[in-house]
Amino acid sequence: MDFTPAIRWWFDHQARRTDIWGSRSAEIQEKVLRDLLRRGHATLTGFSRDFSSIADASDIHAMYARDVEPVEYEDIRPLVMRMVKGERNVLWPGVCVDFAQSSGTSGGKSKFIPITRDSLRRNHIPGAADSVALYLRDNPASRIFAGKGFILGGSFANELDLRKSPANVGDLSATLISRCPALANLVRIPDKKTALLADWSVKLPLLVKKAAYADVTNISGVPSWFLAVIKGILAERNASSLHEVWPNLEVFFHGGISFAPYRQIYYGITDPSRMHFRETYNASEGFFAAQDSPDSSAMLLLIDNDIYYEFIPLGGSADDAVDISGVVKGKVYELMITCSNGLWRYRLGDTVRIESVDPVRVTVAGRTRRFINAFGEELMEDNAERGMAEACRLNACAPANYTVAPVFAGASNRGRHQWLIEWQNPPADMNAFARDLDNELRKLNSDYDAKRSGGFFLDAPEIISLSTGTFDRWLAASGNHKLGGQRKVPRLSNDRSIAEEILNL
Repeated sequence: MDFTPAIRWWFDHQARRTDIWGSRSAEIQEKVLRDLLRRGHATLTGFSRDFSSIADASDIHAMYARDVEPVEYEDIRPLVMRMVKGERNVLWPGVCVDFAQSSGTSGGKSKFIPITRDSLRRNHIPGAADSVALYLRDNPASRIFAGKGFILGGSFANELDLRKSPANVGDLSATLISRCPALANLVRIPDKKTALLADWSVKLPLLVKKAAYADVTNISGVPSWFLAVIKGILAERNASSLHEVWPNLEVFFHGGISFAPYRQIYYGITDPSRMHFRETYNASEGFFAAQDSPDSSAMLLLIDNDIYYEFIPLGGSADDAVDISGVVKGKVYELMITCSNGLWRYRLGDTVRIESVDPVRVTVAGRTRRFINAFGEELMEDNAERGMAEACRLNACAPANYTVAPVFAGASNRGRHQWLIEWQNPPADMNAFARDLDNELRKLNSDYDAKRSGGFFLDAPEIISLSTGTFDRWLAASGNHKLGGQRKVPRLSNDRSIAEEILNL
């Protein structure tokens, strides 16, 4: 039975509210900020920064920026750990019992991001609904609720001793699955018990069995991790295309990493005439944006879902941050957010490119600390992703995963970039692939091109093909192996620490 016509009206209503965002984005964001400050005034942070006065100020943006200093995770780690132990009114009102464990910083292997009831109810869950709403608006013939949604999630496995704590700590996806509305369980697979299993040697075969014979209309997850499950499903059904297994499959909502290197793989295992791909920008800290058109990979920034955004120009300082009214099309900014999980002027570490300002649409440019500038080339993560995608297209190949590190110049050699790649489908001619990759990077990045010119400063990239499972072994060895979770292989490193760990395997 197709429930799509019966509930489409609600999603249509959700999508229509975005029509005014172009003309009223600054007004909407100001309202969000005032509301967050008023709700957060009775917290430890709110008392110390006098949120009540800021919330009533006429020039709220300037006063907020003046009186509340920007923070990174290590600045608030002690406060978050007090919340984990059950202390109330620290960063957000009340007691927070859910925390998303994600990749760590210099101060610890993992971060623990508060997932408050407000952030679930006003941000994470509405963000997912907005993704569906924007998709349905573009696809009036959709039958997305005629079958099941296959959501690939993680677990509550974590590294903390919680015997004296009320907290639930694990992957964001585990919290979302655990806390999602009861009605959502009727339209998704797998069942909650299977979805939250921590042991992937048990979980993966169960996922394959449960999904291979279900009527799946939509899938959601990280592209690289989903491939492991899809491979098992195709083998189970002796099929070469997902549409042989799921004839009614129509859309993949993907996020977490760039889809570009995996696009050709998914095109090859689906029927393109029946398949849609929609990018989402969600993280432990919040659900930020969703693709709102099939004609562009740019994502609509969700500006009324309990997040206030500030934008730091790339290369600038937090003092240079602007609100949404000050962004410029084509420029790259570091995101700084304020939201209802108690993150106040929190430097997310992500950079975005502004693709339009009326309304604001973005693409993810990369991480502030994920780049290579060992030789003055300033290669950004999005340069690497786009270069890899185009080289793969030209050579009919596809990576399963990869990372890049510099090889520094020595007495008898120039410096170069070393690409460690585990292949889903390797190129027939590795030299041709390396040449095409180099050419694409030179087109995409003028600094890289300048350092490559004449071969005086930077040699051509070196490709090292890794055996199947290498990255999984590295993740497990480094304590970061969680299939379907927030752990991701860093694409770019400015030193060789990760590369050497992988090569030593």
